[in-house]
Amino acid sequence: MNENKRISKRVWFNIILFGFMGQIAWNIENMYFNTFLYNSVYSNGTTQAAIDGTMPVMKAISIMVALSAATAVITTFIMGNLSDKMKKRKVFISVGYILWGIVTGAFGLITRDHIATLFGMSDEVKILTATVWTVIIMDSVMTFMGSTSNDSAFNAWITDITLPENRPQVETVLAALPMVAMGIVVVLGSFAQSGKIGYDVFFLALGAFVIICGVVGLFTLQDPERSENKQTDSSGYWRDLFYGFKPSTIKENSRLYLTLAASCLFSVAVQVFFPYILIYIQYVIMPASEGMNILSASFLIPAILAVAFLVAGLVVLLRVGERKSKSYALVPAAVLFVVGLFMLTFAKNLLSMVICACIMAVGYAVLMILLNAAVRDFTPENKAGLFQGIRMIFNVLIPMVIGPMLGNLAAANSGVTYTDEYNVVKDAPTSNMFLYAAIVAVFVFIPLAVLIKKGFEVKKESDTVAA
Repeated sequence: MNENKRISKRVWFNIILFGFMGQIAWNIENMYFNTFLYNSVYSNGTTQAAIDGTMPVMKAISIMVALSAATAVITTFIMGNLSDKMKKRKVFISVGYILWGIVTGAFGLITRDHIATLFGMSDEVKILTATVWTVIIMDSVMTFMGSTSNDSAFNAWITDITLPENRPQVETVLAALPMVAMGIVVVLGSFAQSGKIGYDVFFLALGAFVIICGVVGLFTLQDPERSENKQTDSSGYWRDLFYGFKPSTIKENSRLYLTLAASCLFSVAVQVFFPYILIYIQYVIMPASEGMNILSASFLIPAILAVAFLVAGLVVLLRVGERKSKSYALVPAAVLFVVGLFMLTFAKNLLSMVICACIMAVGYAVLMILLNAAVRDFTPENKAGLFQGIRMIFNVLIPMVIGPMLGNLAAANSGVTYTDEYNVVKDAPTSNMFLYAAIVAVFVFIPLAVLIKKGFEVKKESDTVAA
């Protein structure tokens, strides 16, 4: 990046392309592998005997999310550090996206019939169990590809090419992309969720777009130039894997770890309800909302997200010109997030849910933008790739293990079930998951208070070079 801190059009193109397509892939995994298990693997003629003979669907979703999180963290530690040592982000990003898209598309080929044929099975309990575990294992394989290319390489590349002065703008774009991607995926996925198209078409089509993105990157991406004083150090690979756990590192980068702690609690709250939200809308909210179905409801989600990020973008532009002014937006955003979650507990139809979701989503958007920007600001130079693993522990592993477990616990304690057209009974999510999420979110104020006291000022650097 040059000294006037401008980001070139080519770099902006790659930020948007890879940020957007990466979020398309993550949203497919985070939202539709869950509905795929619920609506396809555990449905479409699955008998009650097969359901009773294997793990409950809500537990399967919880296990899948937890194993995926563990895979993401391990992968990011190993591959993020490796990309630092090799000083090559482009190969990890482009080739990784190609493989990521291939694995995403492969989910379109997973059916109980295909698994029965592949393994020569005839017992319906064994077939369902094998299919469920195939989805869970393939989800971890997909996570390995995504974490290599996106969580480690792409996120480290973003840190390499940005400065504290322009990170809020870049982070605003990056924070908006998941919402845009989510809106598109939800609208398209609603056709699969409602049975209008098959999950095979849905996964194969979107997987193909991720592959194309990786191919484009082979020609458009460039590794950032490194000035002499910013070359990656020559310390040992295995020793550096534990760099972020050293007490001296934590003490030296206390603001980074406080930010990560706040982000962790925020993410746990989100993961309490997020893996189950579409199932909840389809099987709990829709029946209580006369004249509405999952197809019509799906178009409301992008509208909510658009409102949330319009407000969040204005907040960032008006209040975060200086690092220290982040504090003026973080606390109100956290309040909105907690209040919105509490209100969602009592939302029993689609209209009331939309109103409450808008309040929650504004807080969610501002918190995500500012916390992510602060993490980049406080990340030590030359350790961007390595610290992606530390970030993943706080933002992915802990939240995606604890959050879905709490959501599953909320469902188990409620006794809410769904009976499909084959008279098969399955557990269903409940509004109590929002209450559990709100209680977790209250604890975000503890690290935020300490962080605000320490301040957000960042030493300005002008020698980062962007490709």
